[in-house]
Amino acid sequence: MRFSATDIPGVVVVDADRREDARGAFARLHCPEEFAAAGHPFAPAQTSLSRNPRAGTLRGLHHQPPPNAEVKLVRAVRGRIFDVAVDLRPDSPTHRRWTAVELSADNLRAVLIPEGVAHGFLTLEPDCDVLYQISPAYRPGHEAGVRWDDPVFAIDWPAVPQLISERDAAYPDYRA
Repeated sequence: MRFSATDIPGVVVVDADRREDARGAFARLHCPEEFAAAGHPFAPAQTSLSRNPRAGTLRGLHHQPPPNAEVKLVRAVRGRIFDVAVDLRPDSPTHRRWTAVELSADNLRAVLIPEGVAHGFLTLEPDCDVLYQISPAYRPGHEAGVRWDDPVFAIDWPAVPQLISERDAAYPDYRA
């Protein structure tokens, strides 16, 4: 695996090393020892799947505040998504900045999202499945979010969302 820092501390792009032969391909997608050796210890407690049949589906921007803050490793296992991380940590030098990366089943790329960073994505084509590995396990009732189009972030989404949940559309503007 290859780990690449982004402009936001702790948000890391993880590229899998794919091995191909006549049978097809194989790639290791997570190894706690490799993550720790690269300075990003991460041992997921839960794995979840988000199925998104329509292009233009937006999910986010979600986070879990302390004491239930989560670290997430996010990967598209079918289709392509525009994946966004927004730094909500008030003491961070990149507070309120965002970074984005295209994740796809073809590129096998993932993004490690640390505590204090909100996450969301926009599907770029129909039939996208997004795999989340999360630590610690999700705690219902402790989720939070900020509006996807909050002007304080000024995220440059590649398209206008066509489908968004009522909850995600109703998140408040960010205040900090």
